[in-house]
Amino acid sequence: MYRDRTRKVRIKDIWIGGGHEIAIQSMTNTRTEDIEATVSQIQALERAGCEIIRCAVPTREAAEALPAIKKQIQIPLVADIHFDYRLAIQAIESGADKIRINPGNIGDESRVKAVVDKAKEYQVPIRVGVNSGSLEKTLIEKYGGVTAEGLVESALEKVHMIERMGYEELVVSIKSSDVMMCVEAHELIARECPYPLHVGITEAGTLMAGNIKSSIGLGLILSRGIGDTIRVSLTGAPIEEIKSAKLILKTLGLRKGGIEVVSCPTCGRTKIDLIGLANQVEDMTSDMPLELKVAVMGCVVNGPGEAKEADIGIAGGAGEGLLIKKGEIVKKVKEEELLETLRQELLHWDE
Repeated sequence: MYRDRTRKVRIKDIWIGGGHEIAIQSMTNTRTEDIEATVSQIQALERAGCEIIRCAVPTREAAEALPAIKKQIQIPLVADIHFDYRLAIQAIESGADKIRINPGNIGDESRVKAVVDKAKEYQVPIRVGVNSGSLEKTLIEKYGGVTAEGLVESALEKVHMIERMGYEELVVSIKSSDVMMCVEAHELIARECPYPLHVGITEAGTLMAGNIKSSIGLGLILSRGIGDTIRVSLTGAPIEEIKSAKLILKTLGLRKGGIEVVSCPTCGRTKIDLIGLANQVEDMTSDMPLELKVAVMGCVVNGPGEAKEADIGIAGGAGEGLLIKKGEIVKKVKEEELLETLRQELLHWDE
């Protein structure tokens, strides 16, 4: 079921599925009970481009904090529930825009039904989540270990159970830290599941390892036309997840807008702090409302040629550098003026 044909599900004012733009998600790492810290983190994520945020709800106090949090944020809030079905019910009553549950760990069908009935009453979508680490023993025995087939069967069993209870406002996620297993599982479930798919590589790792695994896994899945909303799971600051997700989508041509910074890898000709300069340019342009390609090059030898496909670029030399537009040299400035020169050009781009 490719993303243009999945069912449409509304989460507050965000639609996912049915060909809508792939939504970017993250999850707070604050204690949800700490309203001030949680709101502060969500607001920073909103500014970075997060479109749906998930908060852990492991206690009654966390569920009780949701109304105060929702009043101070703009994006939909998803309550993440494990083990205690009563917390799912409380989270819905507290205004969660969506809940995430694994029906396999919140008890028998009567408890799942209690959650489903409450979700139906409030018209709150349910994300049915299955992870490789929590796959049922019966399916592990059936398939001789944790497999893509087992993950899909587990997820579909839970989806069909909720369908029998008369509810279809569902989003499905099947995650594994094994990248290729995750890819295979998504290919399998896309053939059988009409609901929007939330895609991510679980427990991907630290910033470097997590980005590599997520880029490969999400890239393969999304490039096949599968996936309606994503989270890049990183062991680090959640804001890094948003930066990575945006770049993955842009690289795949699934998102437009914003400034793309390209830079050379440096070589023996480089006579400026290109790494520092490229990072400064990336930070400076992160929230500029322009759709441009900006090149940051390390030398004046190849700079104009390598930057010719960019809208604008800078190339450093020995104590000086060039401002380049569409491969043409515009002017030469001192090294310490390169960043500000570029900034002014971008600020006045549309004039």
